[in-house]
Amino acid sequence: MPILSILTIPESSLRQKSVAVKPTEILKLKPLFLDMIETMYCADGVGLAAPQIGQNIRLAIIGKEGTPDKKDCILINPKIVKHSWKRVKDEEGCLSVPGVRKEVARFAKITIKALDAKGKPINFQAEDLFARVIQHEIDHLDGILIIDK
Repeated sequence: MPILSILTIPESSLRQKSVAVKPTEILKLKPLFLDMIETMYCADGVGLAAPQIGQNIRLAIIGKEGTPDKKDCILINPKIVKHSWKRVKDEEGCLSVPGVRKEVARFAKITIKALDAKGKPINFQAEDLFARVIQHEIDHLDGILIIDK
């Protein structure tokens, strides 16, 4: 059973654009990171964005099954700064849209700029499932769901 409640449609807060996390607030968020990771795994998810648990902040968690280094990834204020022209279609599900699977076209490769769990700037390239999950979670931060695609 997830330790945090995951909001589902038609919850209106899922449609709101999230606000940036101030660097001075990051260290206070560590308990939230840990609760989100546990909630994501309990719900059998690969990623979880803060708006899905009622927090309107730009924070997303990517589970280790979706990352190339097989470690959980915490992204604060993530931004896609570059992307491939090529898009790949694949089926996605969403913890906030239970029972729905939808084919979604996503960029094949992206370059991300964000802050890590300690507030340090990170910049990296992602492709395949990792890129797909990051794009899905950033959509949540912008109030976009798979049913909008």
